[in-house]
Amino acid sequence: MQPDMETIFCLPKPCGDEENFLKIIGMNSVPIVWRDPDYGYLKSRMPSCMSPEDYYRMRDHIYADFRYMHVNDIGCMEFAGGYPQNLHEEINNFSIIAGVVARSENFDIIHAHDWLTFPAGVHAKMISGRPLCIHVHATDFDRSRGKVNPTVYSIEKNGMDHADCIMCVSELTRRTVINEYHQNPDKVFAMHNAVYPLPMEYQNLPRPEHKKEKVVTFLGRITMQKGSEYFVEAAALVLKRTKNIRFCMAGSGDMLEAMIDLVAQRGIADRFHFPGFMRGRQVYECYKNSDVFVMPSVSEPFGIAPLEAMQCGTPSIISKQSGCGEILSKVIKVDYWDIHAMADAIYSVCANPSLFEYLQNEGMKEVDEITWEKVGQRIRGLYDNLVN
Repeated sequence: MQPDMETIFCLPKPCGDEENFLKIIGMNSVPIVWRDPDYGYLKSRMPSCMSPEDYYRMRDHIYADFRYMHVNDIGCMEFAGGYPQNLHEEINNFSIIAGVVARSENFDIIHAHDWLTFPAGVHAKMISGRPLCIHVHATDFDRSRGKVNPTVYSIEKNGMDHADCIMCVSELTRRTVINEYHQNPDKVFAMHNAVYPLPMEYQNLPRPEHKKEKVVTFLGRITMQKGSEYFVEAAALVLKRTKNIRFCMAGSGDMLEAMIDLVAQRGIADRFHFPGFMRGRQVYECYKNSDVFVMPSVSEPFGIAPLEAMQCGTPSIISKQSGCGEILSKVIKVDYWDIHAMADAIYSVCANPSLFEYLQNEGMKEVDEITWEKVGQRIRGLYDNLVN
């Protein structure tokens, strides 16, 4: 973060383990209905990132009669966290609270991430007159494979229409925003993601040498969007050529059962493993234990997983429909639907040690150059243009 810049993070429900140097507002501790709680009681109710003084200051900026809303004893709205049944109601609640925050704080720019916070960003802009920057990590066209939810689409489009600057995680997503949401190309920018340097504990994880059997891994949500069925079909083709490869499909999702069934139908269950959802260290152990990583996404706005795999020295095969392919050249790219090309690529990396070593060494060098510092500098440049 730049020394002349402060960021206020508005989180629905801080969990308490956030970094101490961040300035955080817990939106579930911002009053929208006037109450007069005792200072000591309030201190016990506030998250560690906020004080009773913050509460009293924000209480002075309640701008409407919200007594009809469901609030707790200190006049605040609770959030379920995650993706509850009443998600659209919580999105609306978040935007109401943003109205109080926008009246309470001094700021130059509003930055809203993804459609869940777009209504809050628009509301804050209406109140403050400050420029709105929105960040598009994915659109409903990516999530739904074309069967767009009209409610989500209208929230996304309204956010884009009101935005002064739209940052997209890839040129692929930028084209979707321009073509499907009818936005002015002059305000839409590709802002690719990056990776942090690999922590020492992950760098030092052992990398087993698989002399007899190679391991090929899919790691991510097991859904239609991620192309999980194409991975299984490609695996079946590879296993017609050789039995010396094992396939790992790590993750969870609404197509997990269907993929287990498909593996059984193809007669390759003895070569397939489903270790389930992974987090933290497990993810990097899985990358290190793989000879090839495959991301066959049908529509991937960016896709950070191949970069993480490459950091671990694992060659990657990605679909041409992935945003990260715009900044990666030391990978193999195939169309998600081309299971024969995918199978050829998997077999080639497993059977050809020199190809494996080339992709391993050059991939690590390439991904080491893709840093968040560079992305941060570009974002700062767009901020400066907005303010000026």
